[in-house]
Amino acid sequence: MFAFTTERSYAQGADAADLLAGFKKEFHFPKKGDQDVIYFCGNSLGLQPRSVSSAIETELNTWRDLAVGGYFNGTNPWLYYHQFCIPTLAKMMGANENEITVMNALTVNLHLLMLSFYKPTTSRYKVIMEAGAFPSDQYAVETLVKHFGFDPNDTIIEIAPRAGEKTLRTEDILATIQSTGDALAMVLFGGINYYTGQLFDLTSITKAAHAVGAIAGFDLAHVAGNVPMQLHDWQVDFAVWCSYKYLNAGPGAVGGVFVHEKHAGNADTPRLAGWWGNDEKSRFKMEKGFIPKTDASGWNISTSQVFNTVALKASLELFEKAGIENLRKKSLHLTAYLEYLLKQLPQLNFEIITPTDPKQRGAQLCLYFKERGKEIHDKMISSGIIVDYREPGVIRVAPAPMYCSFEDVYRFYEILKTNF
Repeated sequence: MFAFTTERSYAQGADAADLLAGFKKEFHFPKKGDQDVIYFCGNSLGLQPRSVSSAIETELNTWRDLAVGGYFNGTNPWLYYHQFCIPTLAKMMGANENEITVMNALTVNLHLLMLSFYKPTTSRYKVIMEAGAFPSDQYAVETLVKHFGFDPNDTIIEIAPRAGEKTLRTEDILATIQSTGDALAMVLFGGINYYTGQLFDLTSITKAAHAVGAIAGFDLAHVAGNVPMQLHDWQVDFAVWCSYKYLNAGPGAVGGVFVHEKHAGNADTPRLAGWWGNDEKSRFKMEKGFIPKTDASGWNISTSQVFNTVALKASLELFEKAGIENLRKKSLHLTAYLEYLLKQLPQLNFEIITPTDPKQRGAQLCLYFKERGKEIHDKMISSGIIVDYREPGVIRVAPAPMYCSFEDVYRFYEILKTNF
């Protein structure tokens, strides 16, 4: 598809043709000496958009000048602050706007949504997830089933790769769902596995779960802002994600939630309630009796976290301009280029365990080192390459298309070729 070469001129030509190249200057980069680092760690924490400082200053000024009046007045009335993020998130997640909200943080939202949708009985109580899911997901599911009085060892079915393989086969996932059948209450998968970088087939998983009468939920922490979704059309029941990775909203930023409108529009769908999820027409009557908004924000519990949402709002304005489909197109090119150059480094003994099929991965490639992985990672850091390391033996390399260039990828290759 791409006629790659190992010459710098290829990277320079690709950058010259890149319609998104201008977004690079919209972000602050850490420095190594007097040069920007090569930042391939947006899968862990995205860079700060330059517009964030003024966005925070706007809300500080509203607080200073209007105090409580900022909830109804000011540049961005706080009463509706979470709603400013919804239109762009709905586009990138393939959702209707009434199916999206922002609130809390990732694992808090995972707990809240699972409590709404996990309805175990004595015969239907099993949960399927991928083996080696991110620890927070493992902890959340373990404590959920304990909360309902079930034994995690009996209740949770973890699907592992076949012997000698690093990633899961879709047919194995679907076969496990089918064989669990009427005993299955919920499937809870990550959209992209944090360790291998594998993008799962959410469409097929959802369809298989529904075929046996189970709920399909997903942790899309490594998907949001990385790979466009079609959650509504795929009939996904619920999904959660963070916004500090590819969405560039800063450490601990507000999390995101999708609830399909077939559930969100039903006021009887169970949930833990708070004032902010109550219908605004009756919220300020201050009366007993929860009346949920009939959209995803009916799961909002507490007042909008304005200062924890400011950076997300600022970043989403860039996503709106760039377009998630355009970003994905660039990402496919950028990551394929990275893969090609990595394969030109025979002196480094590693295996790319992320699927080679672009449809089964996002921006991230995972390099598995049988030996010296942490040592090599540390040398990359000291060389001005920001990547991260996950035990056992994996260096995760993720060129985020919003702010990474083809020449960044070439510089990465050149440093590894020369110094490693």
